[in-house]
This record gives sequence, C-alpha cells and structure tokens, in this order.
Amino acid sequence: MTDTIVRVAARGEGITADGRHAALAAPGDLLTISGDVIPGPHHQAPPCRHFPRCGGCQLQHLDDASYSDFITDRIVGALAAHSLDTDIRAPLLSPPASRRRAALQAEMKGGRIQIGFSENASHVLVDIEECHILTPALFAVIAPLRPLLAKFLKKNRRARLHLTEADQGIDLLIEGIEPEGLAAAEAISDFCSQHNVARFAIDSGLGPEVRWEPEPVTITLSGVPVALPTGAFLQATREGEAALVAAVREAIGGATTTADLFAGLGTFTFALPGRVYAGEAARDAIGSLKSAAALARRQIFADHRDLFRRPLTVVELDRFQAIIVDPPRAGAREQALLMAESQVPVIAYVSCNPSSFARDAEMLCKGGYRLDWIQPVGQFRWSTHVELAARFSR
Repeated sequence: MTDTIVRVAARGEGITADGRHAALAAPGDLLTISGDVIPGPHHQAPPCRHFPRCGGCQLQHLDDASYSDFITDRIVGALAAHSLDTDIRAPLLSPPASRRRAALQAEMKGGRIQIGFSENASHVLVDIEECHILTPALFAVIAPLRPLLAKFLKKNRRARLHLTEADQGIDLLIEGIEPEGLAAAEAISDFCSQHNVARFAIDSGLGPEVRWEPEPVTITLSGVPVALPTGAFLQATREGEAALVAAVREAIGGATTTADLFAGLGTFTFALPGRVYAGEAARDAIGSLKSAAALARRQIFADHRDLFRRPLTVVELDRFQAIIVDPPRAGAREQALLMAESQVPVIAYVSCNPSSFARDAEMLCKGGYRLDWIQPVGQFRWSTHVELAARFSR
C-alpha cells in the first residue's frame, strides 16, 4: 500500500493528502508504509554529487515543473492566510550556474582547507568540489582560495567568504582571518592578480579593510555603472534582476514621477523614466546611487532615510504617480500602513518573503487597493527561497 506525494512543503519535504511527510520527495512520488520513496514523473536525478548534504540547495530532486509549482504554492498559501487571492503568473526561473553572489564558509580540517556551505540543519561544513548554482567565475576562485587561506586561517576557526561577481571581476570579502606583514600582502596580491579578483577585503571585526582594488569596483544597473560598496546587497542572478525590473516597469506603466523605497544601489531606480525619489537606509548604498545618478545626469533625488523609523508620510506619498517598495525579509509594515491611506494610483511591491508580503498586502487591500497580479521569480534555484513582484492599483 502506498500514498502519493501531492505537494512540497515550505521546508522542502513532500506531503501526502493525509499529511504524511517524506524528505526528498516530489509530487507524484509514491510513499510506502515503511517510508520509502518511489520516484514519480517529477522526480529528477539531482545534478550535484553533494546533494542533499550541502545546504546550498534543498530541491534538486524536483524537475522544473514541480519546482515552479512549489514556488506558486508558497505564495498561494501565504495569501490564503490573509484571505487574499489574485492572478499568479508562471514563475520565472533563473538557470543553473547563474548565482553571482554567495556566502560560503572555510575551515582547516584534516590538514586541508575546506570551503563550502553547511549541511542542511547542521553546522557541519560540506567541502564542495562542484557547484551547479554558482556562476563559473565564482566557482573558479574557490580552488585557488584553499592554499591562500591555508596561510592565514587558524586551526578550529572558521572564515566566512562573501563572493560577488562585479563588472571588473570577483569582489571578495573574508571575515575571520588576520593576515599581517609583507609576505601576506604579497600572497594576496599574487592571488588577486592571477585569479580575476577585482577587490579583496578583510573584516577582522572592525569593518572591511580593502587590501586589493586596482580600480574602483562597480556593478552596472540598467546601463549605469554604480560603485559597489563592500558587502552590498545585489540581486542574486542577472536573470532574476531582469525579471524583477521588467515586472516593476510593467506595474507602474507610464508613471513619470516615482518613489523607489528601500532602493539599495538603484536596481529599479536606474530602470525608471522621468523623475525618481530613491529612499534607502544604508549609507554606502545610497551614496553610490547618488554619485552614479549625478554622473549619468539622471533626475534622481537620493535620500538617506530609514523607512522603518521614518516612513514616507501620506502627504509625501501622494506626490507620486507610482511607488516601488522592495523591503528586506521583514517586509514594510510601517510604510504599508501609510501607503494604504494614500491615493497613489499604483504600487509595485517586490518581496523576498511571501509571508511578510501577504501581511502588507492585506493592509493595502483593506485601504482600498486591488492586488492585480503577482509575478513569482525563482532566482535562488533549487532552494526554498521565493521572490515575487506584485502590482496594486486603485
């Protein structure tokens, strides 16, 4: 006797109609009484040898159709918890080997430097010998990093590696090492010059200290080069960024005065026509946005503003034809409450957390807005992380 897996839950386990759970099960798989999983039509062979130990992925056993359904189900469930419903479009999935930023860990174990992600639900480090989510350029720097870190990483210590693919090459920030002296400086310079590293920074607890940056590091957003602060937020894939930008542009239509809230480096700001207000709490990010806008001679007002403590008022909001809001995972509760009281014709809401999005969406809808559509975006391929762009209108 068997049960059929009907869906995948938020943490990635398969669930039957009567509530039985099974790890690494896809919709259509059969679950036996003993708990064994018999693969069905949507269960694919995971491409990576490290799956499922490696915590970088949770869903490599799903084919694209069931992975898309998982993303949609996450959004549907979050909306239903707030009695909301709308048109949910087919998810736009980033391809394998497209992740242009990642946070890895490194440690000395058995006389060898190991680099990778932690195991799922564990602190045990998985030393990756292949990776199907990182861009080839990011993965290429991992092997030569091992002998470099062997010079500096102390036993029983872990380092945290932040890698980003910038315009000039790899931007690398390492936390947890303290290389000092001429020999260390020469080793870092040799490594960077040989392996396409655009910037090498170290944070030993007092903030990032740049050790290598032959030319200013930038990231190009909608054709505008923007100075990239060390450790700054960036959309995970180029494809995901393009999908979100396209959805936002569609949502706001022909608006020529727009507010971009939680603007970051300007992912959406520089993609917009007309006059744009950009509000952002991170000082480095808004400074980069402001400088890039001035050099590009764009009509952009960059405002260093904490939108949690000091959200735009209703009077301020009503000056705009459209609002874009792209908050962190916690959502934008304080700002959403005021947006719900405003008369702004259209709001484009970008979210990396369906739960906080649905909470804020309920506020907007109670204030008289209509949730027109949602465009899911799967740029964290094979993970349980879900992103979306949505349109609200009056």
